[in-house]
Amino acid sequence: MSKIPIVRISDVMSNKYTMVDGMATIAEASIIAMENDAHCLIVAQRNEDDEYGILLLSDIAKQVLAKNKSANRVNVYEVMTKPVISVRPDMDIRYCARLFEQFDLNIAPVIKGGIIHGVVSYKELVLNGLCKHS
Repeated sequence: MSKIPIVRISDVMSNKYTMVDGMATIAEASIIAMENDAHCLIVAQRNEDDEYGILLLSDIAKQVLAKNKSANRVNVYEVMTKPVISVRPDMDIRYCARLFEQFDLNIAPVIKGGIIHGVVSYKELVLNGLCKHS
């Protein structure tokens, strides 16, 4: 019986991510997302005792567009999810997939020692992970 190789998050994650300040307006955050072709924005910590947050484009659609709010009058901190559920770079991708399913996530920042190393989504898990897993 052959042993299935472990594929780690660090093997498949994207190093490309975009940060935004929680005080930015949704209009400003949308421009940052568009300029960086980002599907989510990581919300920066305010200080070393703070936690990271995450702002998804779907959050903007549901909480700003659908509710007919002005993107110039709503701040990121009003829409974001904080604290964000994160994963470690050394986590097995199978456990990450289970975590995503259990908490209905699509993307998570990869954090180790309080530092963001990248992001991982179903896209990376499936397209990069299965290729390395085979």
